[in-house]
Amino acid sequence: MFTLHPRLAADTIEVAVWPLCQVRLMNDRTYPWLILVPQRADLSELHQLAPDDRTRVMHEMALAGRLLSHATNADKINTAALGNMVPQLHIHVIARFKTDPAWPNPVWGHAPAEPYDQATLSHTLRMLRDAMTPPRPPVHKP
Repeated sequence: MFTLHPRLAADTIEVAVWPLCQVRLMNDRTYPWLILVPQRADLSELHQLAPDDRTRVMHEMALAGRLLSHATNADKINTAALGNMVPQLHIHVIARFKTDPAWPNPVWGHAPAEPYDQATLSHTLRMLRDAMTPPRPPVHKP
């Protein structure tokens, strides 16, 4: 049975649930940062995923990267699965900018996270969720 690791639950906000992964926003307004968590029990490494799930996670990682790139106009998208602090398998997809405080170095350990204020969090979640929802075709009335 899949259960989200307590640290991921504390540090992130749910954005969506895709076929394999929970899509979560890292609560750090310094960097637009998604976390993909495959909803499978007792996994810590990508190679532990079943073959079909490995294919699906790659698809969802690419989708998250495109989404973040288009939503933020980032200079670079960093994707990583480290798991040194949180053993549950999760993938970081981070929008990076040449103007961000850690550029060009990794974001980890650069500075403490700066949580979103409520207004910015609401706006960011709406932007991300809207970007994930394909636009509806216009309704043509005869």
